[in-house]
Amino acid sequence: MSLLQKIKDHEATIGVIGLGYVGLPLILEFVEEKFPTIGFDVDDAKVEMLNKGESYIKHIPANRIQKALDKKLFHATADFSKLKDVDCILVCVPTPLNKHREPDISYIENTSETISQHLRKEQLVVLESSTFPGTTEEVMRPILEKSGLKGHDEFYLAFSPEREDPNNPNFNTKTIPKVVGANDPTSLELAKTLYDQVIVKTVPVSSSQAAEATKLLENIFRSVNIAMVNEMKVILDRMGIDIWEVIDAASTKPFGYMAFYPGPGLGGHCIPIDPFYLTWKARQYDISTRFIELAGEVNTDMPYYVVSKVSDALNLHQKSLNGSNILILGMAYKKDIDDLRESPTLKLIDILSKKGAKVDYNDPLISELWPMRHYDYDIKSVELTAENIRKYDAVLISTAHSVYDWDFIVANAQLVVDTRNATQHVTRRRERIFKA
Repeated sequence: MSLLQKIKDHEATIGVIGLGYVGLPLILEFVEEKFPTIGFDVDDAKVEMLNKGESYIKHIPANRIQKALDKKLFHATADFSKLKDVDCILVCVPTPLNKHREPDISYIENTSETISQHLRKEQLVVLESSTFPGTTEEVMRPILEKSGLKGHDEFYLAFSPEREDPNNPNFNTKTIPKVVGANDPTSLELAKTLYDQVIVKTVPVSSSQAAEATKLLENIFRSVNIAMVNEMKVILDRMGIDIWEVIDAASTKPFGYMAFYPGPGLGGHCIPIDPFYLTWKARQYDISTRFIELAGEVNTDMPYYVVSKVSDALNLHQKSLNGSNILILGMAYKKDIDDLRESPTLKLIDILSKKGAKVDYNDPLISELWPMRHYDYDIKSVELTAENIRKYDAVLISTAHSVYDWDFIVANAQLVVDTRNATQHVTRRRERIFKA
């Protein structure tokens, strides 16, 4: 039976490499459509949890994983030799920046090397990781061809960027349209047909490079607009104008305007990173991406701006930032998720600590911090009691989780520095609130 027919009959075995915020929900969608699946990850702890029916991601309930196990359509493994047993290999690995803000595609390269050791004829490989245009063909394909097999002939290759938005109540993996690109008609047909089985709509484009560029455009659009509104916040704050009031008023225009909101900095795996993938690639073509890089600079500076506002607020209370006790509310990069990737709160802790502040945090979804690429904090979430709140010289709102009781927090805090407009409806003791 041909690979195309196996996909159409849901008899193709799907292998997903990288079982994080992208890979895990994706593989579960294939399970729900009755595809046999194997999840691959280098983290033995994740593999063990999944095979026990446990979840390590808040918005993916454990019972969903258990159902997949009960159906005998899913298991996780750290044994990559089993790649030879799958028909379609979907790669969902990280693509961070290095310390020079240049692309670190070592995860893609290492994964490709591993795949090449087990690659066989008539397999489809799809890269989903956000990256610069040309990665699939110029980086991944030559490594895969070390297997002795020829791409788009003996094995097939495509790119389909992930579009996950964790815990979005309106869209999920299945309902977000999927862009698919490949540099060969057969590879494109196979990849499109595969995603057609589990996604409501697929959007084919002419090449993997076009698909790679699509993902970058989506996130650069957000980065630039967030930078603009962050810069407006700084300007209007100096003028004594409330940016949140201005945004609400501008949002009443029914055309030509889309609301973006300021914050303490950018977070998540995509928006803080993807623009720099394009700026790096553009330099190979002697193009300076001044506009995109300027947006990156503005967003990168926001944690420093927030710390300056905390210092100003403490000064008004005749206190110094050096030696003050600061409680940060919310570690995740956006509300109601447990995702720490590139969270600006990590940078806030770093800056505040270097300026002599003693920093604690509360996050109902993240009980403790663990070593990460750029930070190595050994801190646990403190309990949010009235007595605890009163101990701190300032409470800094970084992520406005829905479970927080802002009236209670303001009532018990000595002062509150609000980066998210979370306290907008608090009516009592507003003199304690400072916008940042």
